[in-house]
Amino acid sequence: MELSQEALAAKLQLSGMEITQKTVSRIESGKRVVPDFELKYFAEFFHKPVEWFLEE
Repeated sequence: MELSQEALAAKLQLSGMEITQKTVSRIESGKRVVPDFELKYFAEFFHKPVEWFLEE
């Protein structure tokens, strides 16, 4: 699935997460971590278990 940072942020906002394109960019570049309370939104959006995101 290819999405722009803006589109990903918009879709996550629709699910209730407060996130912007700039935040997505910072996460991708490693300048911001995803706290546990936000991780569930990513897991639900990408249809992955939370543990999948924690693997190295």
